[in-house]
Amino acid sequence: MKKIAPYLTVGVIVLLIVLLFLSLGKAQKMVVIKEDNLEKIPLQIVLHKYQDSDCGMIIEDLTYASQVVAPDGKTWFFHDHGGFIHWLDTKSFKDEAVIWVMSRDTHEWIDAKKAFYSVSEITPMGYGFGAYKKKQDGFIDYDTMRLRALRGETMNNPKIRKQLLGETWKQ
Repeated sequence: MKKIAPYLTVGVIVLLIVLLFLSLGKAQKMVVIKEDNLEKIPLQIVLHKYQDSDCGMIIEDLTYASQVVAPDGKTWFFHDHGGFIHWLDTKSFKDEAVIWVMSRDTHEWIDAKKAFYSVSEITPMGYGFGAYKKKQDGFIDYDTMRLRALRGETMNNPKIRKQLLGETWKQ
């Protein structure tokens, strides 16, 4: 039995590895990008099946979801508006992209460049921007939101967070 035990152990380990690879092959793959969206319309995001193109996390809620559509119809998905801002800033098509954001007030996909943004919400990645179709006091436009995200003027910045929440900053 002592002579067979090492071979048996190796055999069991190999069998487990093979089973693991077979089960991974059958698992549903996550969606990171969709192609052929030539109409540049917002696509349906299936929760827990789509992956954020910036941070790689699974999209579990549409509250702060975004979609970026390139001129060639490729569509990427995000679960925090600040994430698509940083991701898109490095792309050659950033000025031609069509961007859709989920509206917090109407619960529909709206044009990100026409939306108004709150600045102090609790969002998945902590940027703090919620998109709205209707403007309210204290909301900012797309260009201002983009600039603030790129400058790091978000809820992730402790000094900015305290300013936005009305607290006095102390060093």
